[in-house]
Amino acid sequence: MNSLHQLDYVVFSLYLILVGSYGYWVFQRDKTKNSTTKGFFLAEGSLTWWAIGASLIASNISAEHFIGMSGSGFAIGLAISSYEWMSAATLIVVAVFFIPIYLKNKIYTMPQLLSLRYNDTVATIMAVFWLLLYVFINLTSILYLGSLALETITGLQFEYCMVALAIFAILITLGGMKVIGYTDVIQVVVLILGGLATTYLALNMVSDKFGGDGVFDGLSLLKTKADDHFHMIFSKGDKYYYELPGLSILIGGMWINNLNYWGCNQYIVQRALGADLKTARSGIIFAAFLKLLIPLICVIPGIAAYVLYENGSLQQEMVDLQGIVKPDHAYPSLMNLLPMGLKGLAFAALTAAIVASLASKCNSIATIFSLDIYKKILKKDATERNTVLVGRYAVWVSFAIALLVTPQLRHLEQAYQFIQEYSNYITPGAFALFSLGLFWKKTTSNAAIIAAVLTLPLSLLFKILPEWIGIEPIPFLDRTLWVYVILVVLMVIVSLIEGRKKEETKGLAIDSSMFKVSDSFVVVSVLICGVLAALYTVFW
Repeated sequence: MNSLHQLDYVVFSLYLILVGSYGYWVFQRDKTKNSTTKGFFLAEGSLTWWAIGASLIASNISAEHFIGMSGSGFAIGLAISSYEWMSAATLIVVAVFFIPIYLKNKIYTMPQLLSLRYNDTVATIMAVFWLLLYVFINLTSILYLGSLALETITGLQFEYCMVALAIFAILITLGGMKVIGYTDVIQVVVLILGGLATTYLALNMVSDKFGGDGVFDGLSLLKTKADDHFHMIFSKGDKYYYELPGLSILIGGMWINNLNYWGCNQYIVQRALGADLKTARSGIIFAAFLKLLIPLICVIPGIAAYVLYENGSLQQEMVDLQGIVKPDHAYPSLMNLLPMGLKGLAFAALTAAIVASLASKCNSIATIFSLDIYKKILKKDATERNTVLVGRYAVWVSFAIALLVTPQLRHLEQAYQFIQEYSNYITPGAFALFSLGLFWKKTTSNAAIIAAVLTLPLSLLFKILPEWIGIEPIPFLDRTLWVYVILVVLMVIVSLIEGRKKEETKGLAIDSSMFKVSDSFVVVSVLICGVLAALYTVFW
C-alpha cells in the first residue's frame, strides 16, 4: 500500500522534531560563530571525530544509494558494492596523504588550494566546473531519487515531494556546517536503523518464500537463487561490463574516481578541513569502517527484490505504467511492505539520507561560490557578514535551479549509473590537477590550465569516438583512466618544456612527518584491508 499509517507519521514526526530541535540548539549555542565565514562554512573546527565520520557518511549516502544503488543491486548484483568497498580503501589513502597537506596549508576550499598551488585562472575554471556539476548533476539527481521514493511510498505527487525535501534541506543548510555536521550524527543513526529494518524484511521475505527460517537462511537463499548476482569482477562480454569493467575496479579507473571524490571534492573533505590532524584522521577512518556496512543496507535489498520478482512476487510494484521493469522501484517497493512503525522508521531513514546529502552538497555550493567567486572576483572587499549572506542566497538559488531541472530526469532507468558516469566527465582533469599539484613540485600553472580545459572535451571524445569508428563503447571507468593518463602525460611534458619560474614557484608546505600515523590508525587500516581482501576473494 503506497501510504503511511498513523503510527508511521508519529515515528516520522519524532524524527523531524529531533533533528530540527537539535539543529536549532546547535545553531543558537554558537550563533555568533555560525555567522562568520569559518563558522558557517567550516564549523570553526569544532566537529569531533565521530561527528566528522558520521557527517562524511551522511553526506555521501543518499537516495542515490538507497534507491539508485538498490536498483543497481536488482539489475547488476553485488558487484555495484565496489563503489562502497573500494571507497573504504580510498579513505585510508586520503587520511594518510591528502588531509595532512590540506590542514598544514590552511585550505578552506578546493579552488583555494588550486589558486595557492597554481593560479587564480586554474582555480576559477575548476570552481565553475564544480558548481555546474554540483547543481546540475548531484543536487538534481539526489532530489530526483528522493522525490521518486517519497512519491512511491506516500502516494504524494512528485512535485510536492521535491518542494518538501528542498525546504527541509534549506533549513538545515542555512544553519551552517556545524549544524549540518552534528545533525548528521542523528541522520546516520536513523538511516542505519531504518536501512537495517528494510534489509531484515527483505531477507525474511526471501526466507519465507522458499521455506527457510530467518534472515541467515534468507542470505543463503539469495546466493542460491541469484548466484549470477554475487560476482564482483565481470569479464569482457558480460552484460554489465560497461558499468563495471573487470579489473579496472581494483587497479584502474575506480581508484581515480574514488580518490577524486573522497580526496579532492569540496562536498566531502569540507567537514574535515576545520579539524586538527588527529581528529580528522580518526573521523575519516571511522567513515571507512562504516563504508564496509553500506552494501548490507543498500545492495542486499535490491538483490532480494530481484529474487522475489523472478519468483512471482512484486510483479506490480517493479513495473511502470508502460509495463517496463524499473530497477529503481526495488527499495520503495520493499519499504511499502514494512509493518506500521517500521515503515515510518525506514521512511525517516530515507529522508535523513536525502536531506543530509542535499544540505551538505548545497553548503559546498555556497562555500565555493561565496569564497572563490564572490569574495575573490566579484567583491574583493566583502565583509564576513556579506560573504555569509551571499552564501545563504546561493543556497536558495541552487535549489531553485534544481527544482526546475529535476523533473527532466524521470526517464532514467538506473540513476546511480547516470550520476557516476556524468560526474566522471570532470573527474580525470580534476584529479590530474590535484595529484600532480600536491606531489610533483615541477607542475606549472599552464600545464594545469591545459588539463582543466581539456578534461571535458577529451571525456566527451572518448564517449562518442567508438560510435563514430564502429567499435564497442568504452566503459566510463576505463575512459576516466585513459583521459587521466593522457592529461598527466600532457602536464608532465608541458611542465618539463616550460620549467617553473622561480617567482612562480608556489609549492605547498609539506614535510615527511605529516604522513606518519598512529599505531591505532595502522591497526584499523589493516583490519579494513583484510576484510576487503576476504570479500573480494569470496565473491570474485
